[in-house]
Amino acid sequence: MLLAETNEVILMDPDPLDAATFDPSLAERVTPEWEKLFTCMQCGTCTSSCPTAYAMDYAPRQLWQMMRLGMEERVLNSRTFWLCTVCKSCQVRCPRGIALTDTMVALKEYATHKGINVPTGMQILGETVTAKYNISGDDNTSRQIWSENLPSAPLGVRPRRRRAEVVYFIGCVGSFYPRVYSIPQSLVQVLERAEVKFTTLGEDEWCCGYPLYVAGMGERLVELARHNVEQVRRVGARRVIFTCPSCYYAWAHLYPEVVDVSGIRLQHATEFLTELLANDGLALGPVEEVVTYHDPCDLGRKSGVYDAPREVLARIPGLELREMAASRENSLCCGGGGDVEIADPTVSTGVAGRRLAQVAATGARYVASACQQCKRTLQEGARRHKIRVRAIDVVELVLKSLNAAEA
Repeated sequence: MLLAETNEVILMDPDPLDAATFDPSLAERVTPEWEKLFTCMQCGTCTSSCPTAYAMDYAPRQLWQMMRLGMEERVLNSRTFWLCTVCKSCQVRCPRGIALTDTMVALKEYATHKGINVPTGMQILGETVTAKYNISGDDNTSRQIWSENLPSAPLGVRPRRRRAEVVYFIGCVGSFYPRVYSIPQSLVQVLERAEVKFTTLGEDEWCCGYPLYVAGMGERLVELARHNVEQVRRVGARRVIFTCPSCYYAWAHLYPEVVDVSGIRLQHATEFLTELLANDGLALGPVEEVVTYHDPCDLGRKSGVYDAPREVLARIPGLELREMAASRENSLCCGGGGDVEIADPTVSTGVAGRRLAQVAATGARYVASACQQCKRTLQEGARRHKIRVRAIDVVELVLKSLNAAEA
């Protein structure tokens, strides 16, 4: 049997592979379900589903075969798994049910622990979050800097309520990256007009830990998770809402493994907004625009939230929603996940370009998402690829609609 070092089709012997024939080696150590790799039939579904396969030195299905053959050194010196956006597109499509995305993360973890071929940017990320409690390296006491341009800061932002039923967990991207300051700025204004008694954590909010998890440093998430949950309990909150799907995913799927989150309801902001709109808590005005919606991977495929953002958009008078050819579970990743921007920013913008081509095909003026990182990535992709479309968040459109109602 020959294993090509390209993304071409691998010719396999016709006889089925016998797990007992191979040294489990790396595969046994990186995933508890490594035996499932032996059921891979090399159909290529994972490779054809992968948004970054074109840039990898080995296609995903080649990597699985290398793991099956115990080719540890070549696997660890590959950059394939560092270019995985952790979008889970391959995993939801695999006909054998192999945990492909989880295996990619486990490979990063194994490489990190062994100190083999870890991108410098990933090492810096780990050091930055550990020392500064955020991904940007800024002084965490300036975590409310996004609110400085608000016409008037709502109670809950400045000053912060000491006790509240609802905590808005903003996340590092929304807190420190100017391109998306408008997302938390929009949501807090919407919450204020809906008379929601909420608060933010300010400098007491730490990185959710998800960027470390997908970089193979999952053990460092524990301290961050315990701190964040403790801060939420300190203010007596029973609900936490997020505009960042990665933070939402971390709290809902990773935190329960390391800390008790019982009694705290976790919702993405669009889910919370559907409740407010259903109870007539917001009066919306017309927004005469054509919009298409981009499903964030961490919110859609990985958390199952597809309807809430669309329900919010459907409530805005005058708004026309046009779906892309690939939507919901089949949505193409924007390229901003999995820390790929750190490993190779050209790959991130390349994937964004493919998604924006699908956006352009709808004729929409706006591509709406429900993710701070998606907005950043799509915005940069539109600029790089010279595509005339504006990236916007669902909560920004809600504020725009509220302003139209008051005009």
